[in-house]
Amino acid sequence: MDKIKIRYSFKLGQDVTETFDMKFNAETLEMLVDLPDALPDWANLDYHQCPHCPLDIKSYPHCPVAANLVNILDRFDSLFSYNHTHLIVTTKDRMVSQVTTVQEAVGSLLGLVIAGSNCPHTVYLRPMARFHLPLASNQETIYRAVTTYLLGQYLLKKEGKDIDFELDGLKEIYHRVHLVNRYIADRLRADAKTDSLLNAIVQLDIHAQNLTATGIEDAIEELRSILLPYIKLTIPQQ
Repeated sequence: MDKIKIRYSFKLGQDVTETFDMKFNAETLEMLVDLPDALPDWANLDYHQCPHCPLDIKSYPHCPVAANLVNILDRFDSLFSYNHTHLIVTTKDRMVSQVTTVQEAVGSLLGLVIAGSNCPHTVYLRPMARFHLPLASNQETIYRAVTTYLLGQYLLKKEGKDIDFELDGLKEIYHRVHLVNRYIADRLRADAKTDSLLNAIVQLDIHAQNLTATGIEDAIEELRSILLPYIKLTIPQQ
């Protein structure tokens, strides 16, 4: 099985580095994780379960997102969100290096983990995980999310299916992702000793909220100026 590998390295001090080697199925983009034999109670499916969760506890005893966060939580539990770290993200194509807060760095990691989890509401984020952009800004996230969605609509049109240029489907996707983030935060409050992961989830959720029905129109309008060449596009005649 072909794999996509992404390494997140957090330099937390002169002699302290935490490294996460993330692996994804290259075809499905599912995250490949070695879970502990015993997972904590806060990872159980029915612990602060999302109200829109379609999973059944008999088939899925653990929340797919929470289970994938267990190993991460243990390794950041002594850090606070305002601490600084030198983050290095390495992929097959490039390396990104930046000094930032633990909150920002961990939020970037969590976005990748959540997208690769088997939550039915976050699988729509997998194409963005395939072309992962570490430490993406809010505007970068909006641009990537909208263009990814519209590319999907183009493929649907090629198949003769109904398409959605009003972005109603995208708004609904991110409304559901926002709910997932909220309830994952509730799970983390039960076990986290510091605020690093909790605030990382909150920071990550800002992107999701900006893509719901209440925020997406204003966010897209801010992109209008950089899209003027396409808005005024005239295809040259051959």
